[in-house]
Amino acid sequence: MLGLQLADTRVYREAKEEGRLEGQLEGRLEGRLEGESALILRLLQRRFGAVDEVLAARIQALEIEQLESLAEALLDFTTLNDLVLWLNRPLQPLN
Repeated sequence: MLGLQLADTRVYREAKEEGRLEGQLEGRLEGRLEGESALILRLLQRRFGAVDEVLAARIQALEIEQLESLAEALLDFTTLNDLVLWLNRPLQPLN
């Protein structure tokens, strides 16, 4: 055998680097999702009082584009029922 270890090969190093980069991107997206949902929940709580756990869980399950849309929409909400209506509306296709 040539005495090469798997970790010494170019293919292995490239695959490892690719995996590291994918992990970083995934971590950033997860952090962004958590941050945006936390901010939205704080804004809703400040405006309307406590947000129940069911609504909070629904907000935390949204995708980033939906959170961004909700962040804009909540500026027009006058009651928590507006939030419920927004969450229950049919999803809009992403452009």
